[in-house]
Amino acid sequence: MTSITHARVLKIAGPIVISNATVPILGAVDTGVVGQLGAAAPIGAVGIGAVILASLYWIFGFLRMGTTGLVSQAHGTGDGAEVSAGLMRALIIAGGAGLAMIVLQVPLFAAAFALAPATPEVEALARSYLEIRIWGAPATISLYALTGWLIALERTRAVLAVQLWMNGLNMGLDLWFVLGLGWGVEGVAVATLIAEISAAGLGVWFARSAFAGGLWKARAILHRARLTEMARVNTDIMIRSVLLQASFTSFMFLGAGQGDATLAANQVLMQFLSITAFALDGFAFAAESLVGQAVGARSVHRLRRAARVSSEWGVGGAALLALAFWSAGPAIIDLMSTAPEVRETARAYLPWIALAPVVGVASWMLDGIFIGATLTREMRNAMVASVAVYVGALLVLVPLWGNHGLWAALMVLNATRGVTMARLYPRAEEKARG
Repeated sequence: MTSITHARVLKIAGPIVISNATVPILGAVDTGVVGQLGAAAPIGAVGIGAVILASLYWIFGFLRMGTTGLVSQAHGTGDGAEVSAGLMRALIIAGGAGLAMIVLQVPLFAAAFALAPATPEVEALARSYLEIRIWGAPATISLYALTGWLIALERTRAVLAVQLWMNGLNMGLDLWFVLGLGWGVEGVAVATLIAEISAAGLGVWFARSAFAGGLWKARAILHRARLTEMARVNTDIMIRSVLLQASFTSFMFLGAGQGDATLAANQVLMQFLSITAFALDGFAFAAESLVGQAVGARSVHRLRRAARVSSEWGVGGAALLALAFWSAGPAIIDLMSTAPEVRETARAYLPWIALAPVVGVASWMLDGIFIGATLTREMRNAMVASVAVYVGALLVLVPLWGNHGLWAALMVLNATRGVTMARLYPRAEEKARG
């Protein structure tokens, strides 16, 4: 294996950062194209339909992280058969989950609209959108597995190529189907369906080595110990992710009780946190791949080097983001909202956003280190403890300081995550020692 250098970390992280940057662009194009139809209902239908599917697909996000950790370790060990079998197992789960969604689409959509009711016109359009896009579920969930596998092997340029292809094709077809052919909301859905299926096909092509040489035989794929480990890792990650998502959801719900202007301001400021996640994900993913390989190779030295170099870039990126948010934050807020009361309110809470990358960088980077080392039980337990502290902070700080207390509690959550995982970091080195 080549040495772990700053250039190697950047080679892994750079394509991920660029890939993440394309995600909000696609959402803006979807909204803009439908907005040309001259009615509010199509915009709302595409928005609510996309949120419903994203929420359903998000449940299987563990396939991305779990696949990266397990496959990177197999790669570090030099076990080519397990590198291939790891992808096959993840694809089998993805395919089964996608097919189950297709079969269960009626009750799933009914439950979604019961939780988030819309006007009859919006709901009818959203159902048309969902009934088309749901057929891409196996492909979309498979992309989690394919992305995780490619990251494990440091092939993030391939990840970028898949993302650019999918988003670029989606945007082009949006324009053709909606504005050119007049297909409306259904045109947006068909464009996304074609883009997702073709992107999964491109991902399979990039991962074609996993299908070669007979390394994917049933005996390797169905290895009981490997299946048990995969189930453990993915279950822990899913629990951790549900708790994290619940924390952010509670933040938005509690913000709603502070008034409309505060709720809108919080929504604007949460976009800054999304930018932070998109930027720092690249360095966390680099840690996942390099730490996993170090654990597989049983090299404590390589693990320390991977953790340190990737974290140095993560800390540097967090500092730059904090500076950018502090200096350019007011201008960004003005771009996101024209309402004077929302602008004024968002500016009042901007210092918390400038603080967020610095407070949260440890938790982001340690997530990557722990995923690479597959210390998922430790991740889960750290999240449980952190959420308990977060709830306590909410109970104390929100009554005292209102929305400032809400933001302070969110900082407490991320700081506690970093501290609890940092205390458990020695277990990663123990695992590398074998």
